[in-house]
Amino acid sequence: MILSDKKILEEMKKGNIVIRPFNLQNMGGNSYDVHLSKYFAQYVDKTLDAKKHNKVKHFEIQEKGFVLKPGQLYLGTTTEYTETHKFVPFLEGKSSTGRLGIDIHATAGKGDVGFCGYWTMEISTSKPVRVYPEMPIAQLIYYVVEGKVERPYNKKASAKYGNKEKWPKESMMWKNFK
Repeated sequence: MILSDKKILEEMKKGNIVIRPFNLQNMGGNSYDVHLSKYFAQYVDKTLDAKKHNKVKHFEIQEKGFVLKPGQLYLGTTTEYTETHKFVPFLEGKSSTGRLGIDIHATAGKGDVGFCGYWTMEISTSKPVRVYPEMPIAQLIYYVVEGKVERPYNKKASAKYGNKEKWPKESMMWKNFK
């Protein structure tokens, strides 16, 4: 079951969902639109290695925009900081974003109950496209969890992606091999 706009607002009042900054105009009937921050990263090496910590270079996109190029992987974050303490958050691209040929996640659209942070998106594009800070980029949808969650993400010792910083987080797959 997906939460409606009314239910999302009710759960925000209870503290089960946090969205900062929040603007009611970004609320859809069953989702909340999030925006592209100015914080980006790209991997330095041409070949990535799942067993090592691959370095990234961070940069900020300017108000005049930034052209995403095909064949490149960009890591970007949402402007909004979110917390989800009782529901499963899903980050999905907006149809307007998809119609520009922009993919906002390779495989990581589902969050976990207990995720607290800025969302890192794995952004790629099929054609060159200029993007801008604060443009709508994706939407959050909240699913109901049946049963009690015993290991929320923010309480797991092995959690790698709780992101209280505004900069994108690179892959931490290498931590799985230790």
